Amino acid sequence: MKRIAVIILLGVLGFFIFSGIYSNEAFTEFGNVDLNNRVSNKFITKSVTDENDIVEFGKSSNLETGSANYVTSIVVNYRSFDTLGEVTVLFISSLGVALLLGTLGGKLTHKYRANFILRVGAKTIFPLIALTGIYIFIHGHLTPGGGFPGGSMIASAVLLLYLADENFRAKMSSFKLAESFAGSLYVLIGIFGLLTSGYFLNNFMNTGVIGDLFSAGIIPIVYVLVGLKVGSELTGIITDFLKVEVDE
Repeated sequence: MKRIAVIILLGVLGFFIFSGIYSNEAFTEFGNVDLNNRVSNKFITKSVTDENDIVEFGKSSNLETGSANYVTSIVVNYRSFDTLGEVTVLFISSLGVALLLGTLGGKLTHKYRANFILRVGAKTIFPLIALTGIYIFIHGHLTPGGGFPGGSMIASAVLLLYLADENFRAKMSSFKLAESFAGSLYVLIGIFGLLTSGYFLNNFMNTGVIGDLFSAGIIPIVYVLVGLKVGSELTGIITDFLKVEVDE
C-alpha cells in the first residue's frame, strides 16, 4: 500500500512540475533556444557587465576576469563567494574528523612491511606529484585545473608516503599554519574587494592580457590559497584516519 501511495505521489508531483515548466513562457521549446541570450554565453565572452568586445587570446586586456579558463572565470570570479563556502564546508569536515579521531593516541601499522624499492620509490615520486599539484593550481586561470584538484594531488602525495612507510608522520603544525594562513588571506582579499569596489571578493586588480601567466587579477592568488588550504586540510584528514584507538 505504501508503494502505491508513493508512486501516486510521485506521479502527481511530476505532473505539476512538467506542466509548470511547459506552461511557463520563460522555458522555450526544445531546439528553439537563443544561445546568445543565455547567461552562459556572457560568461564565455566575459560580457556580464556588457562592457567588453570580442575576446582574443593573447590580445584582449583588462577583461572582466582575464581568465582563459572558462570554468575558472565562473568558479573564482563570478561565483567566488560560493567557492569560499565550499572551502568552508571542507574545513568543517576536517574539523569534525579531527574532533572525532584527533584524540586517539595510537598509530596504524601495516600487516606487511613495505620493501626497500617501494619506500625509496615513494620518496622519489613524492616531489614530482607535489610539484604537479602546485603547477595545476598556479596555472588554473590558464588551463583546466585549479585549487581543489591541485590541493588534492598534494594530499595524495602525502598519502603515498603513509602507505609506503608506517613510520612516516607529516608535520601537521606546518600544514595547520598553511591552512590558517590561506583561509584568512582568502577572506581578507574578499573584504578588501568589498572596501575598494563595494563587492565582496570583487576582482579589484588589473586583469592583464588574457593568456599571460601574470593575468586575471586576484584569480591566481585565490587559486594558490585554495590549493594550499585544500591540500593542508585533506592531509589532516588522512593523518587523523590513520590513528587507531589504544587500550588503557
